[in-house]
Amino acid sequence: MAKLLDKQAMILLAIYASFGFANLLSGTFVPVYLWKASQSYFTVALYALAQYCAGGITFYLAGKWVKEGNKLNCLRAGCLLSGVFYSIVLWVKQGASDIPIILGLISGIGLGLFWIAYNVVYFEITEPNTRDRFNGWQGLLIAFAGIVAPWSSGILISMLADLRGYQLIFTSSLIIFACCGVLSFYIKKRPTQGKYDWAHPIKQLKSSDTNWRRAFAVIITQGVREGVFLFLIGLVVYIATNDEAKVGMYSLLASVTALISYWIVGRYMRPNWRIWSMFIGVLSLAAIIVPLFGGIQYRSLLWFGIGTAMIFPLYIIPITSRIFDLIGASQQSVEKREELIVFRELGLTTGRLIGLIPFFIYLQWNNTEQGLVWMLLIVGSVPILGWFWMRKLFRDDYGRTKVMK
Repeated sequence: MAKLLDKQAMILLAIYASFGFANLLSGTFVPVYLWKASQSYFTVALYALAQYCAGGITFYLAGKWVKEGNKLNCLRAGCLLSGVFYSIVLWVKQGASDIPIILGLISGIGLGLFWIAYNVVYFEITEPNTRDRFNGWQGLLIAFAGIVAPWSSGILISMLADLRGYQLIFTSSLIIFACCGVLSFYIKKRPTQGKYDWAHPIKQLKSSDTNWRRAFAVIITQGVREGVFLFLIGLVVYIATNDEAKVGMYSLLASVTALISYWIVGRYMRPNWRIWSMFIGVLSLAAIIVPLFGGIQYRSLLWFGIGTAMIFPLYIIPITSRIFDLIGASQQSVEKREELIVFRELGLTTGRLIGLIPFFIYLQWNNTEQGLVWMLLIVGSVPILGWFWMRKLFRDDYGRTKVMK
């Protein structure tokens, strides 16, 4: 039976929720903002490309900071840079579409600093018997933020003329990032251990007697899907409707569904169920794209969003919990937790960059509605490969659970 979360875990969840709310409030509409100024998918894709590259590199470089220095200062720096990003967008206004790479780099560095620190603190605060519950609460909180933030942003943008709505929500995000930094002072500082091993990711890939090579491949497949879906779906909804309020409504309905689904999966998930939960998840996430071949209209996109939100926890909770259990599998891996978290992020970054390749091909050779759906189906089906590679890790998990019983 999973333990209840302690006070430190609850504070960490509050930080997660604050940071997520600020990003959902404004980040949902950054691709739309760039699109409106440029009328170009390519501009938005360049922004995403720079963001992913900067995030991955920052994770690798900041690994030394969180390993040997104050990881909470790293987290605060991530909050600060995320605020700087929105300050620049407010300053340059529609000129943002002229500097998508610069904006992507700043955003990526801020996100990289925050998430490397957050993931290390997350590992230190949670345990194997609380991780599924914590992940469930994470999903629950971010789903709740997804209900309130994009919906309210969409309404404000639609109501206020010119760019005043965007200016208001970007300013609000600045304030919330500051609050997130303040909350971090309530997390207990934990002692540092050891020196940062710059070559550890290469060692894991070269080693044949570790599960991390298999896990790395699985993480790449997760990243491939994220590389496109993270920035494109909200933009497609806007292009189909030309209405930010409908983008917000889309997010609201999807997030209500996700909130319920995360609560159920987080509450009842058990380690020996993870293998079939992920199997159902990856197949369903691909299948839910198929109805879009009938046409990309607001109604079909709504069904896609609601269906994806219902299914996604079945996929992401098992894979996240198992990867972090792998970090805690031995004293040696615990001592290398920072390097392994960096290794995980490098897999996600690699996958995200790979995922952008089909999108750039689509822009170059088949820029049609049907081509877009085919691209989404190809990218959205890649996690199925991840399940095949993940099966051994889940079986090991199931065997350990039986021994513990």
